[in-house]
Amino acid sequence: MRFKPSLLLPLLFGFSLLFAQSVYASPSAEALARLAVSEKSAEAGPAIAALRAMGPAGLRVMFEVYSDQLKRHALDVSASKEASPEWQRLSAALDAVSQQRDDYASGLYWYTDFEQAKRAAAETGKPILSLRLLGNLNEEFSCANSRFFRTVLYANREVSDVLRERFILHWKSVRPAPRVTIDFGDGRKLERTLTGNSIHYVLDPSGRPVDALPGLYGPRAFLRGLAQAEEVVKRLGGQNEMQQSAIFSRYHMGRINQTAADWSADVQKIGGRVPTQVLARVDARILNPGALEVAPLAASKAAIEVNLLKSITTDARELEAATDDKAWAMIAALHVDDARLDERSIALIRRHTPVTETSASAVAQTKTGGGDQLSRIVENLERNMALDTVRNEYVLHNRLHAWLVNEGRKMGVDDLNSKVYAELFLTPGTDPWLGLYSPDSYTALENGGIIK
Repeated sequence: MRFKPSLLLPLLFGFSLLFAQSVYASPSAEALARLAVSEKSAEAGPAIAALRAMGPAGLRVMFEVYSDQLKRHALDVSASKEASPEWQRLSAALDAVSQQRDDYASGLYWYTDFEQAKRAAAETGKPILSLRLLGNLNEEFSCANSRFFRTVLYANREVSDVLRERFILHWKSVRPAPRVTIDFGDGRKLERTLTGNSIHYVLDPSGRPVDALPGLYGPRAFLRGLAQAEEVVKRLGGQNEMQQSAIFSRYHMGRINQTAADWSADVQKIGGRVPTQVLARVDARILNPGALEVAPLAASKAAIEVNLLKSITTDARELEAATDDKAWAMIAALHVDDARLDERSIALIRRHTPVTETSASAVAQTKTGGGDQLSRIVENLERNMALDTVRNEYVLHNRLHAWLVNEGRKMGVDDLNSKVYAELFLTPGTDPWLGLYSPDSYTALENGGIIK
């Protein structure tokens, strides 16, 4: 069939018109980034949704378009506590696109749909880092640990680079974070969250658990834990199920054994006494490291694993009994470098710190890093974070390793998370009050203080 010239020109014109309309009907990514901070919510809302749907690329566009403003604000210690309306809109847009509060300090994109995260992991071959928390990561009043994550981990330059480049990030809320307002009766109020804990799961690209970091870790310790789990993910790739099981078991049994050795060494460094039977078992495994390598491959695999696991988990129980609060503080002091904050984290802390009449002069000194109030805050946080790090690693993480050895690769992340919150964090989903209320305790309040 031949087109007549008289029909061809209108047809070509029509195609050109349709093409032009499609181009102009779909704003460029840069145009979307500018619309996302519009004063008009009818413009900003759809633009933010479109950028969010673009995935990490949408967030990168935001950071490229507003790079000058972000650089000025990130480390500007003289920035006003009363942020301008323009900055508030930009910050809110970044948080909405990324689904993380204070994302201007981290530049991280978080999936909230697990299936989308798995698809992204399958396409890139990257492991998934799945955060489970109380509350929502994009809201100020999520649980305490998740708020610290945003400040001391995600804002940390080295940590954020590793997370952005080597992991697919995902978060899921376990339940709302309990929140309380304390009214002093004179116009002053304090608002806080109560109880709750968070955990980072390292998953292979298919979404199966490989390891987990429970609670708060210092930046260096966090990176070390991620690197260890990431290496296991690489070793699992391309292996059959039996080979994966062997690699998985060897890794977790090896980590339990190493924890006992490190914990024993720390107790000795602070002048404490390690039970002789623990030292004997640790020394025996150090002298015969091949036992851990051979166990998962041996014909009597199950029996050997049970005996080894019983031995090394017994070490943990006896070491925990021998480590009191004073000893924990002294051990934490050995590892304070694992909890050092970088300049970006300190800048975010500075911006969160309230300015009062008594502390205004101290905050004014922070341009040179000499503010007394800020220095005390940073010092206290680093000390407490070092304490959390060693206890989480030596006690909670150790139990997780044991569970994963026992369960192998059978347990999915949701089932593992239910076990973690019930048995590790002691806040089971079956308790609607998270341990904050007991019907057997008298409070002298009407209806026990419960308001429906």
